[in-house]
This record gives sequence, C-alpha cells and structure tokens, in this order.
Amino acid sequence: MSDPLNLKQFIRTVENFPIDGIQFRDITSLIETPEAFVKTCAELTKVTKAFGATMIASIESRGFIFAGSIANDLSLPFVLARKPGKLPNETYKKSFELEYGNTSIEIQKNTKISENERVVIVDDLVATGGTAIACCELFTENFNVKNSNICVLGVIDLPDLGGSSLIESQGYAIHTLVSYKD
Repeated sequence: MSDPLNLKQFIRTVENFPIDGIQFRDITSLIETPEAFVKTCAELTKVTKAFGATMIASIESRGFIFAGSIANDLSLPFVLARKPGKLPNETYKKSFELEYGNTSIEIQKNTKISENERVVIVDDLVATGGTAIACCELFTENFNVKNSNICVLGVIDLPDLGGSSLIESQGYAIHTLVSYKD
C-alpha cells in the first residue's frame, strides 16, 4: 500500500457498506482532522498546478470537499458534475456503472468550457473508474477537450478494482495520494 503522506491512518475501512461485500474507505476522519485535511488539500493543489490546470471539475459529492479548496487556492473555475436533477439549467448527461449499481452524472450545457482547457477532475476515490471516466467523457464528448488534457485526481486508489489502469488506458492522466492493494 502506497501512502507517502501518511494519510492512511486517517481513513477508516467500513465493512459491508453500502452493501454486503463492499469495503468502504471512509474519508470522514481525514476531513475532521485539520492537519490531515490541510496536508491532503495542499498536495492535491500541488499536483493540479503541476498539471497546468485551467479548470477544476468535481464529482458529487465527496470530491467537492477537495475541489473547492484547490479551485480557491489556484483561483480556477470550478465545474460541478452532479447527480441527475440537481443542476438548474439544461445539462449533458452520462450514465455509468458502479461496483454496486448504475447511475449518471451531469454538467450544465451553459458552462463555459473551451476545447483547450486543461481539466483536473477531483474525487475522493478511484475504484472501477466508471464515475471518473463518465466525467472525463462529459468533457471530451460535449466540449471537445482532448483526453490528454484531463487528469483524474483522487485521494484514494483501489488499483485491484482496475479503475486507475482503465483511466490511463483511455489516455487520461491519473494521480492519487493513497493506494490500497488487497
């Protein structure tokens, strides 16, 4: 398990949540501990700056916690990728599968996104990659952003579920802070 910033101690594993057989990685302790939260946000901001991001996007809802801090620190636009029916304007929608169900995310059509943006998509965790790839595809399919101009940024990676490899194989960059190998 990779943990160069020593953050694992602040991440709890909850067995059988939200359904039997799932080991849920709970970031609640991390965000409740100022030292750990500040260290996490600082590192995510550093990676975002190194990527040359011009825009931050985040996936509902835990990704918002970190993305808001990054966008604030770097004075970048912050785009919300939300569950259906949560945004007030007409949206682009992308459906995908989770390890325990199906869902979709949306981005507002009136959001100002150019094809030359360098987008960092922030979430708390990368598992199967379905959520992150769906968000990436909202940008590539609807705003013509190149795959190479998108970086998926997460706190936690579960590489045994294959998401990080799948994200990379589709030409997107990926960076996570803590990696759990089973």
